Amino acid sequence: MFDKYIICEKDLCHVLESGKVGGFQFNARLPYYRGLGISMIEDLIVAVDAERFPRDAIRVTLHGNTYTLDEMEVEYEDRWEFGEEGIVSVLTPGGLKTGLHKIEMEVILRVSYLPFLLTGSDNKVLELSL
Repeated sequence: MFDKYIICEKDLCHVLESGKVGGFQFNARLPYYRGLGISMIEDLIVAVDAERFPRDAIRVTLHGNTYTLDEMEVEYEDRWEFGEEGIVSVLTPGGLKTGLHKIEMEVILRVSYLPFLLTGSDNKVLELSL
């Protein structure tokens, strides 16, 4: 339903660590109409140009708080609200080359009243500039 809104069409940029490029980041939204506690996010899968990145390389920043996916599983106070843009960072040495990249993201959610995992996916071509 809201899958086409997961990846925001702006702000693909490098992640800098100690003055060096240590990855890339982009803005994203949840594909669920109510928002959720972040412990209910089962998984985020990110691929760029068909290369899938490992779970432990992914970070999510929501209103100033940054989490690994494992940390999100046990965070019971924080929420990702409907329409709220979070920052998804992928740590990978050297980041991405400048230019156009196909970004793919899958979000797997546990919703308390659904007897199955809710999965949303999106892909967009974004440009990384210097």
